[in-house]
Amino acid sequence: MTALEAGTAAYLDALRDDPRLLRGFFRHLPKGGELHNHLSGAVSTEYLIELAAEDGMCVDTATMTAVAPPCGAGTRPAADARTDRAFHDALVRAWSMQDFPPGGNGHDHFFDAFGKFGEVTWRHRGKLLAEVADDVAAQNQFFLETMVSPASDGARKLAAEVGWDADLARLHGRLTAGGKLDELVTEARAEADDADTEFRTAARCGTNRPRPGCRLPVRWISQVSRGSSPERVFTQMALGMRLAERDPRFVAINLVQPEDWDSSLDNYSLQMRMVKYLRGVYPKARVTLHAGELWPGLVKPADLKFHIKEAVDIAGAERIGHGVDLVHEDDWQRTARTMAAREIAVEVPFTSNAQILGVRGDDHPFETYRAHGVPVVLATDDPGISRIDISHEYEYAARTYGLSYPELKDLARASLEYAFLPGTSLWRGNPTRDGYRMTPVCRGLHPGLTEPTAECRRLLTSSPKAAVQWRQETAFHHFERTFSTTL
Repeated sequence: MTALEAGTAAYLDALRDDPRLLRGFFRHLPKGGELHNHLSGAVSTEYLIELAAEDGMCVDTATMTAVAPPCGAGTRPAADARTDRAFHDALVRAWSMQDFPPGGNGHDHFFDAFGKFGEVTWRHRGKLLAEVADDVAAQNQFFLETMVSPASDGARKLAAEVGWDADLARLHGRLTAGGKLDELVTEARAEADDADTEFRTAARCGTNRPRPGCRLPVRWISQVSRGSSPERVFTQMALGMRLAERDPRFVAINLVQPEDWDSSLDNYSLQMRMVKYLRGVYPKARVTLHAGELWPGLVKPADLKFHIKEAVDIAGAERIGHGVDLVHEDDWQRTARTMAAREIAVEVPFTSNAQILGVRGDDHPFETYRAHGVPVVLATDDPGISRIDISHEYEYAARTYGLSYPELKDLARASLEYAFLPGTSLWRGNPTRDGYRMTPVCRGLHPGLTEPTAECRRLLTSSPKAAVQWRQETAFHHFERTFSTTL
């Protein structure tokens, strides 16, 4: 540990019982990348209400669901929330976890929120990204992966057209016949172009007053609606993986929607086989999977035994989202050892796990993963719905598990090491197992204090991943220089 790290660690230890100072510390802490983030659930509820008002949308007062205009019986203009505080606050509570009672059904309220504001979010992907990117940058993060559903309506229509075939190779052939899947790829890329334009306009990129989000590298992850019919799930998977190979803005796929729905449970193993097959067709596409977002009492015991295992062993997931039911799975120690050996990171959103599953503290497998050498990254999942930010998640980790400053620093580093950014890492070997040691071409250098050598600079120029990691290390130097001298 360097002198600056030791001083920063001492400062953190001295303020652990001071919530105000602790909040400031974690707000300024460099926190890597945001890897588990659903765009529609990440933006603040207040901004969604304002977007609904700007678009002249209406709210069904019985269900508090946004609906398209004109406003008929049983609805009222969303713009009323600008002047009617009670209406505004009721919308915030309906569209997020604000004031949700501890004994309530957080699982259903959380997932129901997406349907209540969904009519707002699909219209403005670029504006949503501008808000979320600003928040990520303000949290001292340096990279964002966010989930969206590309060409969703087109994928639904194509799936209905081709139907289901248990022979996955034949089904993929139906999708690609006559260029149908390529047409979807073109549609999805056009959507992304429109979102980019809207983002750059909203964020004022390229002007003399750019918003912070303009400097943030962003990649899209294609969502797959796991509760849908098998043919639609397969179509969305194929589209997302084909996109990841043809458009550098898209990097991976992920399965979304509740893992405990009957359709999700019934088709889980089939969906893992789908991913396995498509990985053979699209080997350059990356895969991160929600798996193990389950808990005893939510599903039958039999459904707790294999989800993470199959995501790792069959689907070949490179990261696991949530992974909460790990110790309830059959031979879970072997799964954990496999994840450690393959450097399969687990994405941990503490607040989401508490709100949806009621899992927190010692019940959470956070420490179990770490004890088995599994890479762990902290995430927010849906910070707009949860009413939190990534600083909150780091603070929770520090307070709940007594993490030291070097341990927190390595969590931040891990979120860039296991990000789906192209290029060679700044770190050598397996940093989770062996520690974060710089690759030979940059060894001995101190970002923020020394300039990179010509050889190291070539790495930073050629590798987007290494460039972002160097930027974070520079930020750590400035952070430690500030907080190590505060006592």
